[in-house]
Order: sequence, then C-alpha cells, then structure tokens
Amino acid sequence: MAIPLLLTANRYGYFGDELYFLAAGRHLAWGYVDQPPLLPLLARIMDEVGHSPFVLRIPAMLVTLGGVVLTALIARELGGGAKAQTLAAATFAVSTNLLAGGHYLATSTVDPFLWTLLLWLLVRWLRTRADSLLVLAGVVTAVALYAKFLIGGFWLAAGVALLVRGPRELLRRPALWLGAAIAVAALVPTLVWQATHGWPQLGMGAAISREVADGGGGRLLFLPTALLTAGLPVGAVLLCYGLYRLLRSRELRFLGWTTLLLTLVFLAVNGRFYYLAGMYPLCWAVAAVALERREPARWWRWVATWPCYVLAAVLVLPVSLPVWPRAWLTEHPALPAPALAFAEIGWPEGTNSVAGAFARLPGPEHTAVVTETYWEASALARYGPGLGLPEPASGNRGYATLGVPPETATDVLFVGADPRPLRGHFAGVRPIGKVDTGSAKPSYFDGVPLWLATGRTGPWSALWPELVNTHP
Repeated sequence: MAIPLLLTANRYGYFGDELYFLAAGRHLAWGYVDQPPLLPLLARIMDEVGHSPFVLRIPAMLVTLGGVVLTALIARELGGGAKAQTLAAATFAVSTNLLAGGHYLATSTVDPFLWTLLLWLLVRWLRTRADSLLVLAGVVTAVALYAKFLIGGFWLAAGVALLVRGPRELLRRPALWLGAAIAVAALVPTLVWQATHGWPQLGMGAAISREVADGGGGRLLFLPTALLTAGLPVGAVLLCYGLYRLLRSRELRFLGWTTLLLTLVFLAVNGRFYYLAGMYPLCWAVAAVALERREPARWWRWVATWPCYVLAAVLVLPVSLPVWPRAWLTEHPALPAPALAFAEIGWPEGTNSVAGAFARLPGPEHTAVVTETYWEASALARYGPGLGLPEPASGNRGYATLGVPPETATDVLFVGADPRPLRGHFAGVRPIGKVDTGSAKPSYFDGVPLWLATGRTGPWSALWPELVNTHP
C-alpha cells in the first residue's frame, strides 16, 4: 500500500480541497464555516516544510498506513493470530475508500484513522479493563473533534447502545468521564468560535445534505456506495460478515449496534457515504478472526484466499489512485481514473488563463476577482499572486469568511457559471470568455465561464451577503 501511495503522491497536482486547506491555513482561526481547525493548521505546517503536493500529503499517507497497522492490532486484541491480522490489514489496504483517502489530505482521510485508533483503545479496554485506555480515548476524541465533528455522533450512538445492550460497566468507569471532560474542555475554543459566528456548522450540514440529494444519489445510493467503496470483493463481504459477528458477540455487540445506529442517522440526515468508514476496520478485524477460526460456512471461505486479494488490488488501484500518466488521462478521458484525478489537474494552467483575462481588462486596478466555488478561489489564491491577480474572494462555503473584496473595487471579474447574484448590484454584467487549461484538459477548471461586472451600485457590505446566501 505504501508503494502506490508514494509513487502517485506527486503525479498530478493539488486536489481542490487541498488548495482550500492551504488558503484557510493562511487565515488560521479556532474554527471555520465548514470544519474545525485541524486540517488548515496541518496544511499550513506542511506547506512551510515544502511547497508540493507530495509534502502536503505525507500526513495522509502516514495515517492511512497507520490505519492498516491499527486494523491488524484490533484483530490481535480480539484473539486473532498472524493470519487474522494479515487478512484484516490487507482488507484495509484494498479498500477503495481508504486507499483513495491516503492519496490526499482531507478530513475524510484523517477522521477514519482517528476512529480506528479509538476503536482499538475500546477493544483493548474490553480485554484488559485498563482504565488508562479510556482516558486516552478521550484525548483521541478531542483530536478527532478538531478534524471533524462526526466523532460526537459515534459517542452518542455508542452511549445509547451501551445503555440498551451493555456492557453498562463501561459507563460506570470514572476514567471514561474523565476522558469525556478532556474532550469537551479541548473543544471549548472551537465552540466559542462557532457561537460567536452564528453556528455556521449547522448550516453547513444542511448544505451538504442538499448536495448529496442533488448530485450524490441521496439516500437511495448511500448503502450501495458505502459497500462498493469498502472494497470489492473482499472489503464489502467482510464488512457485512464482521457486522454480523459483532451483533452476535456479548462484549462487542454494542459496537455493532453503534454501527447500525450511525447508519440510520447518516441516512436520515442525508449524509455522505464515507461517514461510516471509521467503523469498517473493526468489522474487518472481527470477520478476519472468525475466518481464522474457520467459523463461517465452508462455501464462502474463498473470500479469504490470496486470489481474491489480488483481484481486489487490480480493481481498486486504477479507480482509487492516479496510476495513469497525466498525458494518458488528458488524451484518454475514458480511462478508469478516479474522479478526484480530474480535480488535481489544470489549476496552474487555469490560473494563467484567468490572469491573462484580468490583465486585458480596461481597469484592473479597480477590479476584484470573485469565484463561484471555493475550489476556484483556492486555486487562484495559490497560483495567482505571482501573475498579477489580486486576492480572490468567494461566497462559497468557508471561503466566504476568508476575505471580502475591497471597497475600491468597483468592477468584478467573476469566475463561474452563474453570475446572477451580481445582477442588480452592477450597471452591467457581460461574458468575456472561458478558462482554458490547454493541455490540462479535461479538468474541473477547464471551460469555466468568465464574466465582467462593471459599475458597482452599492457597498460590498450589501452585496456580499447576497453572494454568500446564494452559494452556501
């Protein structure tokens, strides 16, 4: 797993979200509209080390490899020997979702690792009853809350499962509540930031729900996609079997019910399919231990054979990592490349195209650059300063709080498909071309329309909320 991650880490360029983390890292805060502060801080640190996608992705590669090790350790805590540990680790390594996550820095990469670490601590506590593990679980929870708030949902679901299915002894341990106090205390600065900014994370949750409903298949595809990205054929099969074994285990069944409760909650709120990924390693470990003990029916033990894992690797690599040379991808867009690959190319070339359009404007010194999406703004912030572009702004998601155009900007170069929010606030809005990434086609940035809005009719304080509300 380490070899393909290392070989592909610098093959294309930054992913759109990575560019956003770099932009947000230049405006460090205790919170953001769309996330806690850990990822922007981490991006800032890695960018100080070296300005390249490879350096930025070192933490992603490390936590993904750490997830492989922790999955094997969970199997060991459950009584698994060398075979079970190998099966569990290998299943993690051929998971489409988790292998792809190791390629780029994202909350969806860091969060599953922290969940896996937390689950290892809980499983180890069930075996040893060493209460220091529960305090460490609180520390891990605190870190996870700074990456993504989802871990709070895990503890709510686990609490309900413990009350109903046991072991209730866990809830009576003072160390558990000490760990909870540590997590809550650590979260106070971020909660204060959220409170003073009107709890934007709540609105972000609603926006994600709409996005999933509009473009991600919604609730209908939640479970099928979660199973497919767990890995075929072994990941999906062992996930289901592991959950079955969890529900039949006296000590571990609360974690099986936690998984079911989380699934229902994420379905109800129309969440993203990968929100469940943190529970996969536990299910795989439980299934691997059962396979080692030859507990499943003989007819489907074939899933634990090496040909299945080879097949899984062959299937997962081209759709999870940018293994194809960049020239092949641009010349043959029908290749089975991961969707994220098209969000890693064209950003520098697209920025050059925008800079060229900006330089040709009649009054660039009085013109702001505003983009429709936070990806576009993040790319322009990364590559634009040396090309004469001003600091970009965008009303999309968390980028809306990173900067507002100055009052001296009476015109706007708008980068995006929908300039309607500008109409009524400018004397005129007209198309002036499109972003051309040249040889970087196809990419998300290529072909994005460019518009020139001239003669601003009101202050930015009145205009900006319109842009933010239109593009939540």
